[in-house]
Amino acid sequence: MNAIFFSLLGLLLASSTPIFIALAGAVMIVIWLDGMMPMAIVVERMFSGIDSFALMAIPFFILTGNLMGVGGLSRRIVGFADLLVGRLTGGLGITTVCSCMFFGAISGSSPATVVAVGNILYPALTDGGYKRRFSIGLIVASGSLGIIIPPSVVMIVYAAVTGVSVGALFMAGVGAGLVYALVFIAYAVFHARRHDIPRTPPPTWGQLWQGLKDASWGLGVPVVILGGIYGGIFTPTEAAAVSVVYAGFVSAVIYREKTPRELFAAVAGSAATTAQVMIILSAAGVLAWYLTSQGLAVAIANTILSFSDTPTELFLLINVAVLVAGMFLDAASIMVILGPLLYKVGLTVGIDPVHLGVVLTVNGAIGMFTPPFGLNLFVASSLGNVTYEQAVRGSLPFIGLALLALGVVTYVPEISMWLPRLLYAGL
Repeated sequence: MNAIFFSLLGLLLASSTPIFIALAGAVMIVIWLDGMMPMAIVVERMFSGIDSFALMAIPFFILTGNLMGVGGLSRRIVGFADLLVGRLTGGLGITTVCSCMFFGAISGSSPATVVAVGNILYPALTDGGYKRRFSIGLIVASGSLGIIIPPSVVMIVYAAVTGVSVGALFMAGVGAGLVYALVFIAYAVFHARRHDIPRTPPPTWGQLWQGLKDASWGLGVPVVILGGIYGGIFTPTEAAAVSVVYAGFVSAVIYREKTPRELFAAVAGSAATTAQVMIILSAAGVLAWYLTSQGLAVAIANTILSFSDTPTELFLLINVAVLVAGMFLDAASIMVILGPLLYKVGLTVGIDPVHLGVVLTVNGAIGMFTPPFGLNLFVASSLGNVTYEQAVRGSLPFIGLALLALGVVTYVPEISMWLPRLLYAGL
């Protein structure tokens, strides 16, 4: 029966069946063929898969990012980043990476970051002398910072399925995100020097002050979120709700650039995105239950450990497996399907669960712009006159750079762990 299950699952995934149907459908068919359990258990397990307090933060963070995008906050953040670093060699490229870090610290979403930053900076990059291929590659790659820099929706999913502290994961994402971003920044500087791209004139103190004032409300979002969490004022889920109120107030009352209809459209879009995420999580919960109840999770874990029982070699196996999975699945689905399994394997050989979560998140970030099904590659088509093929060609050098950053984050754990250990005793 297990052979039938894996054959069905592989066939459904290979035939481009929607992932939630593939995951839950394969389990449902096997239960029906076996006849040993009522099929209603699939529905029960789907609801159990999303019955987690930590997951309540996801719709709030998605809505915050959308409100920032339509309310003018993201444009002001991009403008302020350009004032800070635009005059440097490769300034626009550095601005792109820094803007993705800023927006990632607000939305927690990679596709949302690509759209919000790309719509502003893609035309600016091409007009500033950067090649189209480099420009689109930089945007789809830097946009993946949205799931590494806290708050991260993907980290919340990992925390929900493993029980690891959300706050510790968020802090671990700071060091990993900085390394990931610095690799892209270095390449942007190299590209600008190689192609002799001119610098922009330095801003005056007055322009800097004006830019800071314009962006201050937007920059306040991560301060409210992270400051509230680590100041002990509220939990990550409560912080997500507060961020919605804050972003909505700034968009509707302070900047007032959009009509109530457009703000409502952002809410409706957030609801649709949340539904997509949640139905995948619920179906993945069914799969996780089936693997555990049939003893397959233990068998797979033992198979992985049979290859190696040292953290160094095991991390290599994990990275290869998750990178391949990232070519076909989104990061949240990978966390639900593989997170609990790899969590148990990691504990067996002494891998810190927080460090493992960060490594899996970086793998998932790379998958966001890795062909054939990297979501950022498809989202890039919304930037105007960008085809899927152009996005793929542009992303290739950045995949290599991201793998370099992954290696550093994987095998130098202190980069990720020093901040969580500073704030959380016992890690």
